[in-house]
Amino acid sequence: MTEQVIARPARSQAYWEQLNCRFEAADRVFDECIVEAESLLSEAGVSEYIDCARFLGKMGRGVEPLLVYLEEAPTIASIAGEEILPEIKDFAYSLSKNTNFKAIVPFLQSLTAVTRRLQTRELLHHYFDLIKDMQDRTTGSVHGHHKTFPSPGLPDLLKQAPRLLTLLNLEGMRNWVDYGVRYYNTHPERQKDYFSLQAADSVAVMQRERHGTLLIDNERKMDMYLRSMWSDSDYLVPYSLAFDELRKPMPYYDDYGIRLPDVYGDKNGVRGVNRYRATLAHIAAHRRWSGKMVVDNWSPFQRVAVEAFEDSRVEFLAMKRMPGLRKYFRALHPVPKEEDLQLEGVSLIRLRLALLSRAILDPDFMLENEDIKEFVARFFAEMEKGESSSEAMADLGLLFIARTRRQTDASPNIYFENTEVDYRDDNRHLWIYIEHGDEEEQFDHLDEQEQQDDVDALPPRHYHEWDYTSQTYRPDWVSVYEAVHPSGNVQVIDKILEKHAALAKRLKAILDALKPQQKVRIRYQEEGSELDLDVAIRSLIDFKAGSQPDPRINMSHKNDGRDIAVMLVVDLSQSLNEKAAGSMQTILELSQEAVSLLSWTIEKLGDKFAICGFHSNTRHNVRYSHIKGFGEHFDHDVKARLAAMEAQYSTRMGAAMRHAAHYLEAQKADKKLMLVLTDGEPADIDVDDAQLLIEDTHKAVKELQQQGIYSYCINLDPKADEYVADIFGKQYTVIDHVDKLPEQLPKIFMALTK
Repeated sequence: MTEQVIARPARSQAYWEQLNCRFEAADRVFDECIVEAESLLSEAGVSEYIDCARFLGKMGRGVEPLLVYLEEAPTIASIAGEEILPEIKDFAYSLSKNTNFKAIVPFLQSLTAVTRRLQTRELLHHYFDLIKDMQDRTTGSVHGHHKTFPSPGLPDLLKQAPRLLTLLNLEGMRNWVDYGVRYYNTHPERQKDYFSLQAADSVAVMQRERHGTLLIDNERKMDMYLRSMWSDSDYLVPYSLAFDELRKPMPYYDDYGIRLPDVYGDKNGVRGVNRYRATLAHIAAHRRWSGKMVVDNWSPFQRVAVEAFEDSRVEFLAMKRMPGLRKYFRALHPVPKEEDLQLEGVSLIRLRLALLSRAILDPDFMLENEDIKEFVARFFAEMEKGESSSEAMADLGLLFIARTRRQTDASPNIYFENTEVDYRDDNRHLWIYIEHGDEEEQFDHLDEQEQQDDVDALPPRHYHEWDYTSQTYRPDWVSVYEAVHPSGNVQVIDKILEKHAALAKRLKAILDALKPQQKVRIRYQEEGSELDLDVAIRSLIDFKAGSQPDPRINMSHKNDGRDIAVMLVVDLSQSLNEKAAGSMQTILELSQEAVSLLSWTIEKLGDKFAICGFHSNTRHNVRYSHIKGFGEHFDHDVKARLAAMEAQYSTRMGAAMRHAAHYLEAQKADKKLMLVLTDGEPADIDVDDAQLLIEDTHKAVKELQQQGIYSYCINLDPKADEYVADIFGKQYTVIDHVDKLPEQLPKIFMALTK
């Protein structure tokens, strides 16, 4: 611990002192967390991050909430804004104050995945309200006592929240939660089944609430639409329509992106994805053709009239450029009832403007009102001059209000039926206010993030982990910290190779047979090792005949056969320090010899290969060490790292395999092989259920298979037959005599790749 403090950079040490924490587990991961926080947050944001962490660490609920917060909060704040940090702390504290303190950890664990789905602080507020409402309704009291019991389903709801939000919008999730609370509030066990998605009606209600097209699932598609069709691009930020009862929000854009509903259902024969396209087309047209106007002296009626004309102008120009948009605009634009202009005692300004807008958009829409018909004609006369301008539309809008205004327009009883054009934005971008007033929004500018020049460690990479009990992934559950393995004395490896010189000589005969021998011609090359005579003669004939000759008159050769990339994943857990049965050496020393011989073997074959080692100390601290990269040869540097191999802590194998696959998948090879060398089953000190990590590693093997990676286990545990087949199927070898490992490992590799 003392050495860690001395080695800690001064800036990191200052933050550690600000945290004022005595948890050893937090000390181990603090430096990496600070590196990530400083790369994502402003200086003030990092200070706020530490203050909130200090509070969580002193709540009296153990180290787990603090560890999860340290790892997850920077990413959350980088997405939703740094103002969310104290709100996370306050919500966790509200859980801690009552009997639901066991929900703190699942709340923090799932919050990063939830934030990635919701994106904005506003939607996170709605999410917090939804969780708090569920907690209040399901936390009960024992009859005749003041004592309360916790909400049975709250922890399960928080664990399932990321999955739910991949299938539902917030409104659908709220309805799903409401059903579970109403029907199972007096049945704790059934409530747990419902919120863990184990009950049949839980899945049925979720499917029922799956309506519409979620923006988050089509964000890339919409971004490509903007780029390709409009040469435009911006952040697409979702908002929810489910929580504003008095005034429904509308799409809009500002300096921070384009705001769109989080879900669009099908409407009037237009699919949800095309509703997004119609809205983006309208906004993109504004961004291209609309100008700002000073409006301090305009009344609300005048502004809404100018908006109607300007909306029609940019849509007219958009449809002129892309005629296919008209069918979407026509289908989504309401069809107002002209006969309702005869109503008394009602403000009809919205109805008149909706009639005007519909008549401009739809040539088949017939009008009888002479005033509205006149301004429709004026609009088209103006557009015949070219693109026109926002100022010209402002003149028409002001004249329209002056001509058509009625005394009843000031009535608080406003006509709304068939007047809302919901694919259009709210036009806040059009207005300039010289005098600041209540009607414009004020936004605080975000602080620029500080760039960290002295980063001496990589931030963690988060991986999901499979929970076989609920048949779902725990999102961003495991933190993998990677680094280049320290170096040692290279002579250790040289002595190992000398010790096994006789074995190397026997292996060489096998290697010569495995090396690619047959050469294959590669024809039609502009540059090559020799002339391809047939093609050259044909090109000469073409040239003399006056045709364009083929310049690809050369050919080259390559060896036919092996195109393999290999990743060797070495378990470096504490148990490797034990003496091997029947040997004076430890399992670690024998593994070191075996890996050295295997590296020599693969180097001689010329295959691409990499070596990594791993161990874990809870899910918060999985260490992944690069011993040899794909771009390195088996040279002095690699041997020095092999010589320094050490064994400690536990074996969280699934996370290490997923991280190794991240590098192996990027290699271009016909066959990709992951060899896992281990002496025991997956295990870690924070996991009580021995089957949990076995099932997760089995899931990782299946994930690798889907990525085109063949995984194979060499297990040194004599009892491995009890569990290894559950993980790797038939893809394993158990070596009972560990002292034979240096000889067996290269032979197993060659058998797999011959």
